[in-house]
Amino acid sequence: MRHVVALVLGGGRGTRLLPLTRYRSKPAVPLAGKYRLIDIPLSNCINSGINQIYVLTQFLSVSLHRHIRRTYQFDPFSEGFVELLAAQQTMDSATDWYQGTADAVRKNVRYLEGADVQHVLILSGDQLYRMDYGDMIRTHAESGADVTIAALPVDRSAARSLGVMKVNAAGRVTGFLEKPQTDQEINLVSMDPAWIDSQGIQSQGRDCLASMGIYIFNRNTLFDVLSKTTYHDFGKEIFPAAIRSRHVQVHLFDGYWEDIGTIRAFYDANLALASPTPPFSFASVEAPVYSRARFLPPSRLHDVTIRGSLVADGCVIGPGTMIENSIVGLRCTIGAGTRIQNSILMGADSYQSNAELAVDLAHFQPSVAIGERCVIEGAIVDKNCRIGNDVRISNPHGLVDSADHDLCMIRDGIPVVLKGALLPNGWHCGDLKPL
Repeated sequence: MRHVVALVLGGGRGTRLLPLTRYRSKPAVPLAGKYRLIDIPLSNCINSGINQIYVLTQFLSVSLHRHIRRTYQFDPFSEGFVELLAAQQTMDSATDWYQGTADAVRKNVRYLEGADVQHVLILSGDQLYRMDYGDMIRTHAESGADVTIAALPVDRSAARSLGVMKVNAAGRVTGFLEKPQTDQEINLVSMDPAWIDSQGIQSQGRDCLASMGIYIFNRNTLFDVLSKTTYHDFGKEIFPAAIRSRHVQVHLFDGYWEDIGTIRAFYDANLALASPTPPFSFASVEAPVYSRARFLPPSRLHDVTIRGSLVADGCVIGPGTMIENSIVGLRCTIGAGTRIQNSILMGADSYQSNAELAVDLAHFQPSVAIGERCVIEGAIVDKNCRIGNDVRISNPHGLVDSADHDLCMIRDGIPVVLKGALLPNGWHCGDLKPL
């Protein structure tokens, strides 16, 4: 894999994940209590033997940069690296912002000009899956392709939000349509499920091949398509044009894959990880998920009821607390008698000192914790929140979206407490207004 360089795209605004992306980029959003989304593609690269990795960043990238710097450090003999490439103005470009996925790569091609680089692997920074990229690279090499796209068989309802490919009997892409909306459009790129079955994957009625946003380019091919066009996006522009003049191959994948693009997708994917039979397991000897090493004590629990949940390190959970089908993040402090169901608590970035706790007490304000006798149902509580006693966080009126609020807002039917919010004693969500 020494001739492969990976580019992880982490620069999007992440507007559909607001308010979780109000203070951070999408790849920096916490996952499963102790990871971040960026850990998934970076771990997949390392487990696949790829250790030359660039992460392209743009919006609200401070916490992402900090996490990568503290986590991904290779020994000096491996020649491996994870380098951050922030959007910047250059002598060749009058604008400094990336205009799309292809434009982001175009503005950084100079980092791919080394003589040893033969293939460029392009990845998204906001997806949850486990893949050995070596299998995809073998498909690329054996087919003699210029470009290879990873594809997931999906049904027609899922195809409407993804890029869909039509391929011939040899797996060469002959058609590409981004987010087809009508049955007529889907028919143009749908596949015979029997062909999918013939590739060793059970189609189970799925007749569409959706792009996973994972691409392998021959380096010279990538340089050529980027230098001869001004296209900004791979899915909408580069691939529809490339299939007419290039050999674009498909690589089929049928494992778990989730695009964490919305609050609902983030919520559902996290809670699925806490189920008795999670679709994605972090406990893999062959392909572990890496993250920042922290020196935290074991979580301390006393007279607590926990069912179907994940509890991260360094938590302190008071007596009489009930936690069910939930994620409890790093350094969570939860007061006595609190009930948490179907919720995600992201925890805290650090413990408070005795002096800081004394200041909170003197000002009669909650510390960075969840107080006593609280009820949190079907919600997301971002990091470093101060939640008083007898607080209720739920969606009693069944709102889909609420108006913006400085403390809490509802998105996709899920109450989200904003990072660092202070909810006083007795606060509840009942006063949130519809959008």
